[in-house]
Amino acid sequence: MPYSKVIPALARIKPDKWFGVRLRSTVASKKLKSEDAPLDSSCAIVETQDLISGAKSRAESAHISIDFDNSQEAYKSKDSLELLRSLLVFNLCSIDFLVDQNKELMDLSKKVLGQRLFEKLMKMTFYGQFVAGEDQNSIKPLIEKNQAFGVGSVLDYGVEEDLTQEEAEKKEMDSCVSEAEKENHVKTAVFIPQDSESVDHREKKYKAHRQFGDRRGGVISARTYFYADEAKCDHHMETFINCIKASAGSSVDGFSAIKMTALGRPQFLLQFSEVLVKWRRFFNLLAAHQGKDGMALVEQKLELEQLQDSLIKLGIGAKSDIKNWFTGENLGSSGTIDLLDWNSLINDTTKISNLLVVPNMETGHLEPLLSIFTDEEEKQMKRMLQRMDVLAKHAVESGVRLMVDAEQTYFQPAISRLTLEMQRIFNREKPHIFNTYQCYLKEAYDNVSVDVELSRREGWYFGAKLVRGAYMYQERSRAAEIGYEDPINPDYEATNRMYQTCLEYVLEEIHLNKTANVMVASHNEDTVKFTLEKMNDMGLSPTENKVYFGQLLGMCDQISFPLGQAGFPVYKYVPYGPVNEVIPYLSRRAQENRGIMKGSQRERSLLWKELKRRLFSGQLLYTPVY
Repeated sequence: MPYSKVIPALARIKPDKWFGVRLRSTVASKKLKSEDAPLDSSCAIVETQDLISGAKSRAESAHISIDFDNSQEAYKSKDSLELLRSLLVFNLCSIDFLVDQNKELMDLSKKVLGQRLFEKLMKMTFYGQFVAGEDQNSIKPLIEKNQAFGVGSVLDYGVEEDLTQEEAEKKEMDSCVSEAEKENHVKTAVFIPQDSESVDHREKKYKAHRQFGDRRGGVISARTYFYADEAKCDHHMETFINCIKASAGSSVDGFSAIKMTALGRPQFLLQFSEVLVKWRRFFNLLAAHQGKDGMALVEQKLELEQLQDSLIKLGIGAKSDIKNWFTGENLGSSGTIDLLDWNSLINDTTKISNLLVVPNMETGHLEPLLSIFTDEEEKQMKRMLQRMDVLAKHAVESGVRLMVDAEQTYFQPAISRLTLEMQRIFNREKPHIFNTYQCYLKEAYDNVSVDVELSRREGWYFGAKLVRGAYMYQERSRAAEIGYEDPINPDYEATNRMYQTCLEYVLEEIHLNKTANVMVASHNEDTVKFTLEKMNDMGLSPTENKVYFGQLLGMCDQISFPLGQAGFPVYKYVPYGPVNEVIPYLSRRAQENRGIMKGSQRERSLLWKELKRRLFSGQLLYTPVY
């Protein structure tokens, strides 16, 4: 398939190219630690010391401390019945039998009680705790109340299909395998020799595997979409548009969350992810040839002359042809090529071949990923890009920030790249589009630092949500079973270190350049305290509105509301939807809370503390005033 038909599809939708933008190679300002500075960098060291001393003086005068033990402040937005409901739900979530059988018990309750009584019971318990309401009108009172106490909203339509495992596996296999792969599989099965046009160079990580076709397995904190057809994707897009409208109509400076697997056939995400990963590996291979493999990814710069010689030795092309790769505005003008420049070459692979090609790591040659795409598959890829463009435009016009959720590692490189392209177009004036970085991944810091560097060079606002990650058990199991490297950090402590490293990097970017924004999406109190400490050290004020905090509705109110009342931008992820249709979401919340409740008694103890305080002070009938 001609690559130009897939990747620059949005160039035919709007004047700005999604994938055809050349990177400027101007060197942006970077934080320079004195202990890392070269001997001739005394000026840079003095500048850095001045910045540090200035930050310290500001921090001393604007130090902010928050008491997360003050139950009265934490729960001043809740009446006593709400506190009792929270206690009931959290205690139920700590009972293994109830959590393990929660779906079956809810189905049984519906049969015994009938639909009406069942809905009332759910609204008094799990639904009332974790879901804002059934539609965009019914959620407004809760959103307005939270806003009055300093807590904003990230709206998320919580409805998903209630599929059996067999149904999910079938949909996944049908939607993640191209016609060319199916044909190739048939040829192999009947022992027909494969010619060069039908050779499949796909890696097993980026292929669909039936035993992991149900992507809900082992995932308790993320909604899952399965592809049915293009009409279903259009329906999802309309749902996201309604969510954006609801966010604009019910809160100030709100967010709306989307998932890219809802917007198109995941086959495209798999294939594009593989292309991106293989091109990065090829860059790493060439960097190793030049003795630069031990350097940080953003610091690796390939010498252009050596690079051309290496490519010729690998048999990729003649020197005159290769030289044409590195033409355009300032690309390679410094005599070096870095990863950001290298990534931009993906836009121009049609100069080498009119097929979707990737480097073979063993031979160094460029080979077709797949030789044939049908006309319908090309249209499906284009439609996914169009839907993303429509959503971004709606968000910008509505004054709502669009939060693109992270997904599995075999989809994520494509999701991140497509989100990055939206940022390049729509984040010129302010951060409208936010990408999500999963810090349990070994490559999380590389991903964050490379994307921040690109935003510096091109002069747009970097927007990030940092999470630990939702797919750890599934990712580890899949890697072990199929046979590729585990992408997850080895333990929880390593993930914590990665989270803090990525967070500190973005905070420093905010401090130095004021063009980055970050949401610290965590229920971990230590992570929140770490962020506050770093903000104080750097003199970052909450009124700058560049560092946000995020938690799920119904969880960790003892973190969210003290932050909001202290003036920090803090948001709840607010799901909504009809009772029957959000049961899969509620089922996951029960499982997630089991882990949280067993790991810590803190939230329950604070709830009891506040209830006893109200009882003994005669305030048991307390009603929030706002």
